[in-house]
Amino acid sequence: MTYTGEVSPGGDADVRELSGLTITKVAVDEKMSNNCYLLRCHDTGEQVLIDAAASPEVLLPLIGDAGLTSVVTTHQHWDHHRALADVVAATGADVLVGAPDAAAVTEQTDVPVTRELAHGDTVPVGTCTLEVIAIAGHTPGSVALVYRDPSGSPHLFTGDSLFPGGVGNTFGDKAAFAQLIDEVEAKVFGTLPDDTWFYPGHGNDSTLGAERASLPEWRSRGW
Repeated sequence: MTYTGEVSPGGDADVRELSGLTITKVAVDEKMSNNCYLLRCHDTGEQVLIDAAASPEVLLPLIGDAGLTSVVTTHQHWDHHRALADVVAATGADVLVGAPDAAAVTEQTDVPVTRELAHGDTVPVGTCTLEVIAIAGHTPGSVALVYRDPSGSPHLFTGDSLFPGGVGNTFGDKAAFAQLIDEVEAKVFGTLPDDTWFYPGHGNDSTLGAERASLPEWRSRGW
């Protein structure tokens, strides 16, 4: 496997080929260095974008003539949807957002949300399926998406809820942190195996196995 997940704004995308799905990871915006993930079904060619974070001039050529079925916005923070309006205008893609964050995304982008997501929902990528994990804390409506590769390990797209080294920022809100760490421990580490590869909203990837032993430390330090 040549995929590393190490990308930087202005650099090349990194591409991972699974048995039924291609994952293309690209970083945009020098200041925020957001990750965007384009998923393409091998059977149908249909595509889904996770976080139209910025730089439509980067994202639209990656999407190409195949277009998009939908764009999933992992949460309402401004840095994860700055290119949403341009991408939707160019592709006509549906807009999917966790229900508690949907109104905020529409207010900030002037893009109507087509579908509000709840825990346990599914998002099709052609014949492949993403499962929605609702993880409140970083924002009320944050979502993660898991693809259970029938030929290998699960793949999890975590937005800003989980990173290598800790959970997402809760900006000093102790109640939000408690909710976030509880939900990550129960819904992510409690349901998925150690070989699950996860893809965060910023920075490099990791596996659940590499992070699991640190959960008590994260809980103790409070961030």
